[in-house]
Amino acid sequence: MGFSVGIVGLPNVGKSTLFKTLTKKEIDISNYPFCTIDPNVGIVKVPDERLEKLTVFSKSAKTIPTAIEFVDIAGLVEGAHEGEGLGNKFLANIREVDMIAHIVRGFPSGKITHVHDKVDPAHDVDVINTELILADLDTVDKRLSKIEKEVRSGDKKAITLKAVLEKYKVALEDEKMANSVVLDEKEKEVVKELQLLTNKPVLYVVNVSEEQKAAELDAILPDIKNKIFLPIQFELELRELEAEEAEVFRAEAELDPKVSSLEDLTTRCYDLLGLITFLTTGTDETRAWTIKKDSTAPQAGSAIHSDFEEKFIRASIINWQKLIEAGSLGNAAEKGLLRTEGKTYIVQDGDVIEFKI
Repeated sequence: MGFSVGIVGLPNVGKSTLFKTLTKKEIDISNYPFCTIDPNVGIVKVPDERLEKLTVFSKSAKTIPTAIEFVDIAGLVEGAHEGEGLGNKFLANIREVDMIAHIVRGFPSGKITHVHDKVDPAHDVDVINTELILADLDTVDKRLSKIEKEVRSGDKKAITLKAVLEKYKVALEDEKMANSVVLDEKEKEVVKELQLLTNKPVLYVVNVSEEQKAAELDAILPDIKNKIFLPIQFELELRELEAEEAEVFRAEAELDPKVSSLEDLTTRCYDLLGLITFLTTGTDETRAWTIKKDSTAPQAGSAIHSDFEEKFIRASIINWQKLIEAGSLGNAAEKGLLRTEGKTYIVQDGDVIEFKI
């Protein structure tokens, strides 16, 4: 399955620099607002040591990782929900992604212009979140105004939807995100079509310099748990070096342990989207497959081909590490490590699976 992360934030906070660093694409990262108008799109592989080890184990001819699509969305500004700064276009771009990586500037610099002429991460977060909340409130109000006729006719889905919309309206008017509203499974189903911006998972990525240490980092967005500190410009410079040279520079920089790497970013996005990986391996290829957590074996099979779900009979399953420790699939079977599972089996992260149809 494919999934996408929208890189969002104010102008000049490092969005396009991060995109270039992640994807190695040459894009315009000039120091002025609205440098990016049409979103740039790039595919980034999810790092996975299991894949490399299984490739060696199976002597596979090819290794195919799972990947994330990153979308570099132009900077939002105050008034975006009313169309300010091409706001309607940018909000539409955000609506199309599965989650948001909200880039926040946390480093001081006299060289790079800040749209508000000051570095204030909490204020920047507030500006973007307010625009997303106001855009969602507009969506909810419009849907409420259109649903009355269906409600009066006794349509059960419409009645449920109206009740949820009213819950959202209360939260949004209280300046809370839509994802703060607790819904049951039935309610979640009826509001999928709304694609509310503040219902998407958000990872706050604080753009810092490699020199910043713990005391300074601790003071940035202390009330937000779902964040990482990333020295984006430093990572861009490292990407231009050979791997061994980059490791030397990373060690010399003595980065604070709180500072993350690009690999941490992609992994955190993967986790926030509620995704796991199962693997297939053989002499032709070793491959990672992305599925939602709590997927059954047939549902997981559909990631490969629809036939694997529709015609599913059973699956042979073993944890990737146990397979390597066994030395071969035959040894694993002899030791009772290779299991046969049916349609109700819930696939676990790191399962190596062979489907039978």
